[in-house]
Amino acid sequence: MSNHKKDRNDSNHQRKGEEQTTAIHQLTEQLDSQIVGQRLSPNPLSQFSMDKDALRLGLVTAQYALRATRQPTPSMTSTPTGLLVLVNGMEQAGKGSAVKQLRQWVDPRLLKVEATIGYPPLASQPIWQAHTNAMPRHGDVMVYFGNWYADLLYNVMRIAGIAIQDNDAKQNTTMRKASKNKQCKNKQPDQVQALLTAKWQDYLQKQLLKLQVFERDLAANHTKLLKCWFHVDIETLQERLTHKEADPQFLYQIDWSNTEVVAQFNLVAATLLQQQDDWVIIDGSDKLQAATAFCHEVLQAMQTALASNSVAAIDDKATNKIIGFDNDEIQHFVPVEIPNQLINIDNSAVDKSTYNKQLAKKQAKFAKLLRGRHGRHVVFAFEGMDAAGKGGAIKRMVAPLDPREYQVYNIGAPMLYELQHPYLWRFWTRLPNEQTDRISRVAIFDRTWYGRVLVERVEALTAETEWQRAYEEINRFEADLTGAGTIVIKYWLAIDKEEQLKRFEDRRETPHKQFKLTDDDWRNRDKWSDYVQAAADMLARTDSNAAPWCVIATNDKRRARLAVLDHAIEQLKSRL
Repeated sequence: MSNHKKDRNDSNHQRKGEEQTTAIHQLTEQLDSQIVGQRLSPNPLSQFSMDKDALRLGLVTAQYALRATRQPTPSMTSTPTGLLVLVNGMEQAGKGSAVKQLRQWVDPRLLKVEATIGYPPLASQPIWQAHTNAMPRHGDVMVYFGNWYADLLYNVMRIAGIAIQDNDAKQNTTMRKASKNKQCKNKQPDQVQALLTAKWQDYLQKQLLKLQVFERDLAANHTKLLKCWFHVDIETLQERLTHKEADPQFLYQIDWSNTEVVAQFNLVAATLLQQQDDWVIIDGSDKLQAATAFCHEVLQAMQTALASNSVAAIDDKATNKIIGFDNDEIQHFVPVEIPNQLINIDNSAVDKSTYNKQLAKKQAKFAKLLRGRHGRHVVFAFEGMDAAGKGGAIKRMVAPLDPREYQVYNIGAPMLYELQHPYLWRFWTRLPNEQTDRISRVAIFDRTWYGRVLVERVEALTAETEWQRAYEEINRFEADLTGAGTIVIKYWLAIDKEEQLKRFEDRRETPHKQFKLTDDDWRNRDKWSDYVQAAADMLARTDSNAAPWCVIATNDKRRARLAVLDHAIEQLKSRL
């Protein structure tokens, strides 16, 4: 190559490098001016000029006030509430020092801290599910670094074409994966970039909408949220990356020393912050000031949580409007007409010989389909009147399976620690989860999350606003599961009052069945019509294409067990 040609190539490379640097700075400035500049306003508490001692006193006072809401005797003035602080943002923006300062200024025994750096969202489960074990109890304050937003940003950066950090590699590099993407073959670089951008923006928007609804349901169930985004400019970031205390395992597992990666991250961050307006942006340029600002925000969030959960201050109409549930609908709740299948139960029977032959065939077919689901999670939900045969149906369902393939959960009244979390928490933590060592990916619930709109409604164990709001909360919960690929199959086992009485008496006279019969079972018969109405309302309001109800007549146990297997086989065939 001639020197002239070489000089010309060097000049072209230099010009392209300068153009790239200019573009990167423009993206960073766009984030700084359009997002940070607009949203970085003085904390409302700063007008009071709180000094360090006053701030520390306020934090501890509010912390113990929150804890006091979780008292053994229900309070007449407040309801139990917790605060979940989500900490995200750029690397080296002062997140760690801010939380460290908070922990020094509060009672550290009552402040829980968890951290993730971002991992690929797991298959067949919503992006939030992997984090449900980290939820704070009501009365606690918890700071969660990374959280579900770390997983989201990790995945967005991958979709955008940014290589994720490889801990075994000597260098972290940025590479475009367009050549591996079928959509991008034979396209110009600009077209490839446009496709990647459209893809990650679409994914991000959909996930943010789901998370927004999930977080609103958390808040409605007494877990308030504070979302803090720490930001620094690119020059400060690059300077701090050379410090000895820099974390070798970077947040979101990306290479923060690469200016192109940072520019892409800032673009993603701007999109996120524009779509969600509930983030508090904290300027991390001065770490001491950032820590103080963070502590002010936490204090304000604790005080707001206390005020919002004061019984005298609760405005159910305002609360329900926030989560998209019209309070007028609650005040004018209209029970549906009870369907015939809950009143007139089919009594036709199957003889024992025919039953045994059909049962073995159906069990074999069911097991084969379940084992051929390619790792997808399956959730079976059984509801029904007492003695309707839920246990017997489940026993026949799992008979052909290896015990390691599934988990059966017999749901009763919640334990105290379960009551100290959002209502659905005790079910979130029992779902199939790929983060656990348990190999089973099939969960079978003998009674379910529908207890809120059944027994809790009929026995007045929860407020009307809560059980009426629960229909939509449950619909969103199941939609999240099915949207992620989980198969949800739901049964209502219907029995008439006379057949139930016969089974109760049989249990009472049979020694090995007596444990199944309780005083509550007899008391519930006195409210038979109320339970049937509650079941009718539940079926009408929570039947969906993704998670439909199947009503099974169970006056004849054999026919009912075969019907359950038939429906399970049909559902697995249609969804796999």
